[in-house]
Amino acid sequence: MEKAKRLVALDVLRGFTVALMITVNNPGSWRHIYAPLEHSKWNGCTPTDLVFPFFLFAVGTAMWFAFKKFNHNLTGEATKKVLKRTALIFLIGLGLNAFPFFGIDYSHLRIMGVLQRIALAYGVASLIVLAWKRIGVWIALPVLLLGYWGLLILGGDGALSLQGNMVRTVDLAIFGSNHVYHGYGIPFDPEGLLSTIPAIGTVLIGYLVGRQVDVRTDKSRAVKDLILAGAAMTFAGVIWSFVFPLNKPIWSSSYVLYTAGLATILLAFFIWIIDIRGYKKWSMPALVFGMNPLFIFVLSGIIGRLLYMIKLPVSGESTPLKTLIYEHGFASWAGNLNGSLFFALTLIFLYWILADVLYRKKIFIKI
Repeated sequence: MEKAKRLVALDVLRGFTVALMITVNNPGSWRHIYAPLEHSKWNGCTPTDLVFPFFLFAVGTAMWFAFKKFNHNLTGEATKKVLKRTALIFLIGLGLNAFPFFGIDYSHLRIMGVLQRIALAYGVASLIVLAWKRIGVWIALPVLLLGYWGLLILGGDGALSLQGNMVRTVDLAIFGSNHVYHGYGIPFDPEGLLSTIPAIGTVLIGYLVGRQVDVRTDKSRAVKDLILAGAAMTFAGVIWSFVFPLNKPIWSSSYVLYTAGLATILLAFFIWIIDIRGYKKWSMPALVFGMNPLFIFVLSGIIGRLLYMIKLPVSGESTPLKTLIYEHGFASWAGNLNGSLFFALTLIFLYWILADVLYRKKIFIKI
């Protein structure tokens, strides 16, 4: 059994990603957000739209190192671990949707979500790489991405629209309109069940990159090859987008290649700076986030929900604690836009203090 080597650059990438996920999910006011910190309304790709696929890419890269303990074989122990972790992450995500559990209308409980997508994409990708090896991954990738494109096109006119896409059709058929996301004005889930298919591809690309980093003895050459591969994927995603637009809500196949390409380039850059050149001190703030990523993310979701739930009487009205903190603690002196941003950055700083304490005490909460 080969012991996995730690790739510090991967922890840093994961840490930056989690920090950005929390930042974009916790503005002081959803009405006052700088454009780069907003998701595209439909087609397109803002910096914020890179965050989730970067995390899934990092999940795939970490899988290569984690599965070395099983010699990359689908053993009984490996299968049990994958299925257990998949179920646990999914249930935590479902629990986060249901939090605080009391006073919740479960007939309208959203089933899918960010953690649920991470769970399913991780679980299926893990079984693919362990059962079919590298050659199976190279077969599965085009099948998933091209097959998904074909499935959506089958929807006919409006197949790539908000109202007419097959992702929405499948979710409504399986979960019903009461159990999907309604933030787009109609029932449509950006972490839908069908659109998890190409998300699996994001994880698989990350896995292949992890293998490339690990097995190549000449790390400098490996970094150069990764940059070329990343550039090629990014370019391919842009070309594909002319017929299958970059789109995060339906996780289009062009979006998979485009974002995975950029993630590959960024990881290669971090490897060169951190693991090859040894410049690590600058990355410590991100590293501590990267060592407990899912725990910090779940905690931020719980606290974010509590800040809305806790209400105080102001001028005869019940006002959420978050609104009071934002308006009086930030917007009052920084303005609406900057105040909204500073609110999010303050939360990040507080979570970082906790993550740093856990890191220094060598407490790493595994999910």
